[in-house]
Amino acid sequence: MATSAQLNASLYLADTDAPICRLDVKKHFDSLSDKEAKYAHYISQASWAATKALATTVSPEAPQLYDLFIELFTDPATANGPRRLHKDLTAWKEKSGVSEQVWTYFLEYAAQTLNNLGNYKSFGDTKFIPRLSASDFTKILQHSSIPTAHPLFQKLQERIYALTPESQLLIGFPAEGHITGYYSPNIGKQDVALVQSFLEKNNISPLNTRLFKSDSDGSYEVKIASAQISQPPKEYSWEGHKIVVTYGDFSEDMKSVAENLKKAGEFAANENQRKMMEAYVESFETGSIEAHKESQRHWIRDVGPTVESNIGYIETYRDPAGVRAEWEGFVAVVNKDMTKKFEKLVDGAPSFVPRLPWPKEFEKDKFNRPDFTSLEVLTFATSGTPPAGINIPNYDDIRQTFGFKNVSLGNVLNAKAAKEKVTFIRQEDLALYEKLRGEAFEVQVGLHELLGHGTGKLLQEESAGKFNFDEKNPPVNPLTGKPVTSWYKPGETWGSVFKATAASYEECRAESVAMFLCVDREILNIFGFKTKEEQDDIIYICYLQMARAGLLSMEFYDPKSRKWGQAHMQARFAILQVFLNAGLVEIRPTTSAAGNDLEIHLDRSKILSHGLPAVSAFLTELQIHKATADAENGVKFYEKWTGVPEGWMGWRDIVISRKQPRKVFLQGNTRVDEEGRVVLKEYEVGLEGFIESFVERAR
Repeated sequence: MATSAQLNASLYLADTDAPICRLDVKKHFDSLSDKEAKYAHYISQASWAATKALATTVSPEAPQLYDLFIELFTDPATANGPRRLHKDLTAWKEKSGVSEQVWTYFLEYAAQTLNNLGNYKSFGDTKFIPRLSASDFTKILQHSSIPTAHPLFQKLQERIYALTPESQLLIGFPAEGHITGYYSPNIGKQDVALVQSFLEKNNISPLNTRLFKSDSDGSYEVKIASAQISQPPKEYSWEGHKIVVTYGDFSEDMKSVAENLKKAGEFAANENQRKMMEAYVESFETGSIEAHKESQRHWIRDVGPTVESNIGYIETYRDPAGVRAEWEGFVAVVNKDMTKKFEKLVDGAPSFVPRLPWPKEFEKDKFNRPDFTSLEVLTFATSGTPPAGINIPNYDDIRQTFGFKNVSLGNVLNAKAAKEKVTFIRQEDLALYEKLRGEAFEVQVGLHELLGHGTGKLLQEESAGKFNFDEKNPPVNPLTGKPVTSWYKPGETWGSVFKATAASYEECRAESVAMFLCVDREILNIFGFKTKEEQDDIIYICYLQMARAGLLSMEFYDPKSRKWGQAHMQARFAILQVFLNAGLVEIRPTTSAAGNDLEIHLDRSKILSHGLPAVSAFLTELQIHKATADAENGVKFYEKWTGVPEGWMGWRDIVISRKQPRKVFLQGNTRVDEEGRVVLKEYEVGLEGFIESFVERAR
């Protein structure tokens, strides 16, 4: 019988037999003109140029692991670039003397590390360790063609395999025992709060920064990512502490990013794209977030491009404080046929927004018509898997007054894993669920991005004495029946006020908007569901899919630290609780061939009578707290709905026992051939092909 310790360790083993799905884009890429292809190529190169910078923010050992695997799988004859895959992996395996299974475990750990750009899952923030033993790992490295590989492994071995202290199995504040690359080991919440107040006062964005604290004198250093290195660093005194601000973090990476974006600018299709590239270059050379914001203004103006892209420090999900962003860059080709469907949704948005449940005073004065396109991803440089949809920019001031864009990533949405098994769905629901789950998710993503993230006003004092609402006759708070008493002060943002809760809270608000509007028959007609029967079925599957996602979220909850490891899953757990509390859903323990099991029973006759009113009330409270900068009550409200009852721990065990590895997306690479043409290389679907794709895009 396995011991408790062994069972615990098994939760952290690297995925095995994970489905690898190619992001098919060749048909769309081949339709590009030479100019468009070169524009896409150089932005792709820029996106991946900051790979090491991204890995460094994951864990202390992540960039070293990345280097280790890139070197191991590179043909030594091509180590100085362009890199090519090791010529004979079979001979290497045979020399090491390990079994086929052990070799597969080695490849799986390498692939998962490269996919996550570190040894912590990007979706869940939990550590994973190799399935092969350290001795077998050593055998393989000793027979590699890289003399430095085994010494580096010896240096990293303890960290690679460590499962204690248990706190370091999660990304979080180092001072609380967790791991992150954003902060030095002695940084805690109070340090982040102190420095954040300094940054806000001095109008310095934390998005592209890391924070370090001196053990000797307690001074702080804020490192800002930029190609240019500050000489000398600037020193400040703040509340009795010395704070040093230095530019030049990841200098070489940012220099390469800027150089490639300069080249991309030469092939811009229009003035907006050209100015966007210029602003990007200024931002990554100087570290200026203001310049990056300017790039986003030009990006929003670039309506309906054939090649769509965005790049920079964007999402703050992985920072335990919720204010520092992770590097990402994407390039995609517009799917014109699919985009027409989303254009109709945008056309109807001005009439759909007033249907949301909060008073008009808490909605933007004008709905800025966004560009909403369906994209086929060429490149998505990020840790882990690309999202299914995006709504950016995240800058509140730009979103409120200037607008935003929505994109749906078609080849991500449509990537199918043949081995995936549907869990927790009743047998009588299974056929309909499997038939409509993809289309239901498309509806959910479209509403989530356009009418979720794209709606809701923040009441702000934009500058001293200048408000975006009538401060002398403030709107009535529907939660209290009295005029509002709080709003965002100058310099404050949604993220800085709601801090670490902000990312998940906003995802929950957007998901709740999708649940509220997915019952709207006019909207469903736009998505192609014409008859009442078709609409009733898709509504049912939208709600059932969300309930299942809420149950699956238990994979991402750590009961010891009471910490959620993924913003979207925490959000979906909250919505499931709303369904349960409304009497719409019941989770029933059962048994199956695999042992103890769970079934989701959703009463479709109660969706409109019970589910919708509950979602409406929940969504309204989320929006009002957000709009009024009421973090105290907003965070308390959200924590109430995302707190996991003790009685759920047995269900969590069942959910984890049914856990399946996440899909891994295999991306191609572009290069300029001898004749100056950009060509796309796709790779064989499998572990070797996946690793080869990373080797060939490494600098």
